[in-house]
Amino acid sequence: MLSNIIVASDGSEASERMVDCVHGLARVGSRQAALIHVFNVRDVGGLYASLQEFMLPKLEKQAGILRDAGFEVDVQTPLGIPFYEINRVARERSAALVVVGSLGASLVGDVLLGSTAHSVLQNAQLPILLVRLQIIQENGGQRCQAACQDFFQHILFPTDFSGNAEHALLYLEHIVRETKARVTLMHVQDESKIERHLKHRLDEFNRIDAERLEGMKLRLEQSGAAGVTTEIPYGSPTKMILDRARSNTFSLIVMGSQGRGFIEEVLMGSIANNVARLAPSPVLFVPAVR
Repeated sequence: MLSNIIVASDGSEASERMVDCVHGLARVGSRQAALIHVFNVRDVGGLYASLQEFMLPKLEKQAGILRDAGFEVDVQTPLGIPFYEINRVARERSAALVVVGSLGASLVGDVLLGSTAHSVLQNAQLPILLVRLQIIQENGGQRCQAACQDFFQHILFPTDFSGNAEHALLYLEHIVRETKARVTLMHVQDESKIERHLKHRLDEFNRIDAERLEGMKLRLEQSGAAGVTTEIPYGSPTKMILDRARSNTFSLIVMGSQGRGFIEEVLMGSIANNVARLAPSPVLFVPAVR
């Protein structure tokens, strides 16, 4: 299901740390990887050949990391629009997953997505694994580290019971079958939709949704999960998901990138967008089937 992957790199130390994380995907059957750096046609001009010559040794070093981990790797350096070229290569290779990194923080502490990661997420045609990268101060200098010690130790799965969430659950089931991970299933009762006119029905909603979560729990237990817990908090979905993600107990978040009320022109839902920007852990986004 996830055997063939695309790893998007900019050749930097930060992307090297991201590549270090990819070996963990071998646990879910990943065996082949295309390591790709897209030279943006809008920026490169006539310097493509010289920039490619400069970049290839860095990419080959990163490819070596993957080969040492047992992956079959080829390096690609196309010229074009990054998200378009990544999707094109993914289609040509029948890839199942794209791995990208995000790095940086603003002065107010918000985690920022790089332009390539943002465009790939917004135009995703297949699942995207977003690896969180951090710059830390150490011995009077700086170094980059990635949050990926073990992707599959304890997974948070937020769901709104939409079709996209059900599609994401299929990927979660595959991960659980391969890794026996622990899982927390979470459905947030959205106070903005309930508080004003439907608060008197909250107990009813909780009862119905608890039954839904129990059905999902059973599926995951049958797939071999080490343990499954369920949560139905009340409040803002974005805030509740991020609060749980920041509790430092989750190694990965798996979620659909569009929810109920999905409009085709809006390629990534607001909740997923905020989780992509602000969650401290890696996130596997599964797009809607189109």
